Amino acid sequence: MTVGCACPIDFVMNGKGENLRRGWTTGACATAAAKAAVQALLGGGFPDPVEITLPKGQTVAFALADHCLKPGAAMAAVVKDAGDDPDVTHGALIVVTARPAATGAGILFRAGEGVGTVTLPGLPVPPGEAAINPMPRQMIAAAIAEVAGPEADFEIEIAVPGGAALAERTLNGRLGIINGLSILGTTGIVIPFSCAAWIDSIHRGIDVARATGQDHIAGSTGSTSERVVEAHHGLDPKQLIEMGDFIGGMLKYLRTHPVPRVTIAGGVAKMSKLAQGMLDVHSKRGRADQQALADIATSVGGDAALAAKITASNTVAEAFGHAAAAGIQLGDAVAARAWQVAAPVLQDTGSALEILVIDRDGKIRGVAPFRAVHGARPRNRR
Repeated sequence: MTVGCACPIDFVMNGKGENLRRGWTTGACATAAAKAAVQALLGGGFPDPVEITLPKGQTVAFALADHCLKPGAAMAAVVKDAGDDPDVTHGALIVVTARPAATGAGILFRAGEGVGTVTLPGLPVPPGEAAINPMPRQMIAAAIAEVAGPEADFEIEIAVPGGAALAERTLNGRLGIINGLSILGTTGIVIPFSCAAWIDSIHRGIDVARATGQDHIAGSTGSTSERVVEAHHGLDPKQLIEMGDFIGGMLKYLRTHPVPRVTIAGGVAKMSKLAQGMLDVHSKRGRADQQALADIATSVGGDAALAAKITASNTVAEAFGHAAAAGIQLGDAVAARAWQVAAPVLQDTGSALEILVIDRDGKIRGVAPFRAVHGARPRNRR
């Protein structure tokens, strides 16, 4: 648990006008525990609460949930408080054990129980290293320097009891991080329901795919579309990107980190929204427009009666049903329009882009086949 903060960063307002409590990253918790453990190991006792400085200069204080001093080692632990964010690590115990290291060794990082090990290239730390990201490493080293000086030599082992089970609910396995969680955080602060963590996981997935030589990646909006595209193309898990609603976020990263072939696979509603110009297809960005679907159906041969039925449909799935009954391939037309919206984001990459439109039963209802993107110009999007 945290015990206060020296600056007003405790709450953030969401889109509904509600105050949501911010939390602390695993990296911030590990930093506080490491500072306390090193101070105790040096004979200064365990500070409780223990203050640390976050990367942007805020000073925050953490209560210790546990601590222990024994010959040659000191342990301190902090409970991770994610605030109002639905973080899988909320309530987890972050345990740091500090031990002296050889002179000149600097700060050495070790993965304890529940902290993963990197096995694939492309991540911010190399294969074989503990899954402790660069910023938490910097934060820990800076905090230790405050109590031990800049030339300190310590081995820092970070553990999260039960972390291996928690990691099964994350993307770590797909990224080649085995046996546990990652110690993360670039600011030390968790902003409730932030998109940043998801988009970062998309970027890391692309990095791993590129580093392992994959020439085709597939971004999916959900589990059904992922399962279908995996089977359709016979893809390896490293080629699968859980992009969710962040189609634009994935494509923008691919523009500067290209791969030869890109598939966007999604449900009929989300691909219809992409066809309408929405690169972020979350429900808060807007609903699929049945009138726009009716116009698409008309453009490929649908008559006025079909357009009226589509416009009056309660759901996109119902609209697709009306089109199918009339013999109109609405899915292919939606896929073609979605390709036109997505392709400009990959401008000048030469990547070949494919769109798959998939219904809830896992049937592919529309395809815009692979076509290379050359010099496409962004169109106006609403």
